[in-house]
Amino acid sequence: QVQLVESGGGSVQPGGSLRLSCAVSGRATSSLFMGWFRQAPGKERQRVAGIEGNGGETMYGDAVRGRVAISRDDAKRTVTLEMTDLKPEDTGTYFCDLDRRYWGQGTQVTVSA
Repeated sequence: QVQLVESGGGSVQPGGSLRLSCAVSGRATSSLFMGWFRQAPGKERQRVAGIEGNGGETMYGDAVRGRVAISRDDAKRTVTLEMTDLKPEDTGTYFCDLDRRYWGQGTQVTVSA
């Protein structure tokens, strides 16, 4: 059974930083896409970042490009999202996903003054 567990969310002020982590169990990750998407109340799901398997390319959503960085460690089966210069519009629940078909329970990020 594939499981993904996110951690690292929290409440920060605008301009702050957070580091989100996701641990995968039940499946090797090296050949698979890993990424993060977010969901805010009343808004559509939004892809934040992704990284292809086998040393493939990274991608970032337009709303966060330049402020976030995604990385992965396939030996540990983890994917990390470093977020800086956070804005109130970054508020939402952040989910990591594997192969675009498995995802975790999410971690809440709240950005407010």
